[in-house]
Amino acid sequence: MINVKVKFILFLIFLFFLFCIDSNAQYTKIIGQITDLKTQEIVPFVNITFKGTRVGTITDFNGNYKIETKLSVDSIVISCLGYKQVRKKVVRNKFQTLNIQIEPISLELGEVVVSARKRDKNNDPAIKLFNQIIKHKKYNNYDKLESYQYETYNKVQFDINNVSEKFQNRRVLKPFKFIFDFMDTSIVNGKPYLPVFLIESLSDYYYRKNPKLEKEIIKATQVSGIDNESIQQFLGNMYVQVNIYQNYMDLFGKGFISPISNTGRVFYKYFLVDSAFIDNNWCYQMVFQPRIKQEYVFNGNFWVADTSFAIKKIELCIDELVNINFINHLEIKQEFDEVKDSVWMITNNIVVVDFNAVEDPKYALGFFGRKTTTYKNFIINQAPGERFFENIGNISVLDDANKKDTAFWNKSRHEELTEKEEQIYHLVDTIKNLPAFRTYYDIITMAITGYYVWGNVELGPYFTVYSHNLVEGHRFRVGGRTSNQFSTKIMPEIYVAYGTEDEKIKYGGNFIYLFKKNPRRGFGTLYKYDTEQLGQSSRAYREDNIMSSVLRRSPNDKLSMLEEIRCHYEHEWFNGFSNHIIFNYRDIYPIPQIETFIIKNGDEYSEHSTLTTFDITLRTRFAYNEKFVMGEFERVSLGTIYPIINFFYTYGVKDVFNSEFNYQKFEINIEDWFNIYPFGYSRYIINGGIISGRLPFPLLKLHEGNETYSFDKYSFNMMNYYEFISDKYLSLYYSHYFEGFFFNKIPLFRRLKWREIIWGKGVVGILSDENKEVMPFFDGMYTFDNPNKLNMLKPYFEAGIGVENIFRLLRFDVIQRFSYLDHPDISKIGFRMSIQFKF
Repeated sequence: MINVKVKFILFLIFLFFLFCIDSNAQYTKIIGQITDLKTQEIVPFVNITFKGTRVGTITDFNGNYKIETKLSVDSIVISCLGYKQVRKKVVRNKFQTLNIQIEPISLELGEVVVSARKRDKNNDPAIKLFNQIIKHKKYNNYDKLESYQYETYNKVQFDINNVSEKFQNRRVLKPFKFIFDFMDTSIVNGKPYLPVFLIESLSDYYYRKNPKLEKEIIKATQVSGIDNESIQQFLGNMYVQVNIYQNYMDLFGKGFISPISNTGRVFYKYFLVDSAFIDNNWCYQMVFQPRIKQEYVFNGNFWVADTSFAIKKIELCIDELVNINFINHLEIKQEFDEVKDSVWMITNNIVVVDFNAVEDPKYALGFFGRKTTTYKNFIINQAPGERFFENIGNISVLDDANKKDTAFWNKSRHEELTEKEEQIYHLVDTIKNLPAFRTYYDIITMAITGYYVWGNVELGPYFTVYSHNLVEGHRFRVGGRTSNQFSTKIMPEIYVAYGTEDEKIKYGGNFIYLFKKNPRRGFGTLYKYDTEQLGQSSRAYREDNIMSSVLRRSPNDKLSMLEEIRCHYEHEWFNGFSNHIIFNYRDIYPIPQIETFIIKNGDEYSEHSTLTTFDITLRTRFAYNEKFVMGEFERVSLGTIYPIINFFYTYGVKDVFNSEFNYQKFEINIEDWFNIYPFGYSRYIINGGIISGRLPFPLLKLHEGNETYSFDKYSFNMMNYYEFISDKYLSLYYSHYFEGFFFNKIPLFRRLKWREIIWGKGVVGILSDENKEVMPFFDGMYTFDNPNKLNMLKPYFEAGIGVENIFRLLRFDVIQRFSYLDHPDISKIGFRMSIQFKF
């Protein structure tokens, strides 16, 4: 089944391919440039306001400005120290470009005395003001409060932009001609756009400082285009938060440096440009500019209140040279009010993003994302009782949140929808019901998910239809599963495959049945008679993926035939904490290098055509505060800022269904990442395990090798399959992503926007003497050495240097293997690549 995140992306991609735009507006929107009448030079820091309103802005360092309002206005006022004030008429409810020249005022200056004394930066009024802001941050940061709560209204809109007239006239668009009535024009860059997607939510948000706890109750949601209740948890306030009082702000996985960071003077230049009354507060206006534009920094300005030195208003824009993908423009506007004596809270937040998939946005479709959030009904330092925060980590969605009627929304919205915003709901519903939309949507769905939806059935995945390996030869596979149209409770799947070399028919099937989707409760079964690569990581390309055949670095001749029956039950106690109980029966057949399994029992050896096992596994997974986007059956983890811990306990039972072995397996896996601003972020993975019982090597720990040119962080990329075996082991993977920290300072690499990575991975293990004797090893299989008198095991270790973001898509790694270099058929140095999509 297609998860809801993929559905949303597919919907936008489909619109990129189909829809076009023109110019028609409802807001009064103005963009332009201010220049000097006499010198024709640009004039920065000019104030522009709509006459009779508080809506205003200033020109940037290049004299450019943009301003918009829904208010009824007829003119703008342009004012700047040393220039005559100018008033210009505007056309109400239209988009327009006004380039304005302002006339300087002749001023008589008194005597000027020039001295040779060096300028003291600490006497710069802008720096003095900045130092006061930093000094008062601990008082003005609302997260300092013991507790607070408020009601928040969120509105998120996505708009398709940047479609040429030629594209608009394509024959494929004929069924969608009516959409041209919904056109508008963006104030961000003057691009015409088509509104296509709108989300609204109303919620109550609660915060407590000690211990830090958050809770949000989403009272109402309204979504155009997606009929999936699970997405509601991402429509509130908790999921995306930007606090300018923090030194670093996480945007699209990048650590942007706040202009009021404690280290702000290292990264920004500050200019004091104006002062005025705003809501009875005397405020000073500061403009800031990055010292190095390629760093994760902003351009912009803010107003700061006198005496309290709290931020009243702020505008942030990322520079076009910032090393970030797919984003042509990002703008954040925030407003703050003193809601209680000396307590300043954010009351308005607007985020506008211009996305585009290609380097030059002039030649490809893109889209705008706009998130508007307003806050009211503040309650300060009156925390709810202790039990109110129970089951924290889950955003609560009321049962009737998506069933609110028009009257409720008209009464509860913090601001009214415009006429065009109201029309988006009708537009999306109309498009979804067109046969042409369904056809194109299904084709794009198949290209991305691998499955083609055909009524009650989904055929695929297409990337497994053909593959090749030395064991099976040319392999052909067909399969399918039921679609959501068939059922949203049960999903069966079957496939059949055939290899021209071994001339065997392989087949398999499974089904999933869900009692409940959030928290997740359900069971499933699986049966397969097919090949499998033992000792391969769970994240590697599957054996029958065409990419696994194309990217091989050595012949794929270690596949085992396997017959498996598995049943499992999943019980999620709450998001981020779950248990699985798994019953697993397996018959493992020998790999081509050995005809039969030779097992030693006492002093005697016996031949086995298969190894038969039956075991029960209990898996416990804990990922505090983890978020998911869920479809009917599948879901995608959006991660957590805390470590993800997996614990596995497996008990193998002899003489059940002819099983041959008693054993126990314990394994723990810990994975986490953390920021090291401004030097990027790090990620680590720790694995450890113990296997008890007398077992042949296919049932022990076959350390994950990688015999492809594709990089896999869950494998040892320079290790061969079956190379190392143990029954007690510990491994560590550590990588650091510099995010262009060094390349951004080198002119050539700065333009390429490449990013640096360093990483290392090692493992050490023990194989008991008893298990060494159970079954003879074949050539190329090893245990870890004990080369010295200190009884210290020699670990396997490899490390690499990588460059990612090549063409915004590729990653290349150079890898060095540092131990066990005397093993045959290994490489000491290798190259690996991977495809990835990252901001």
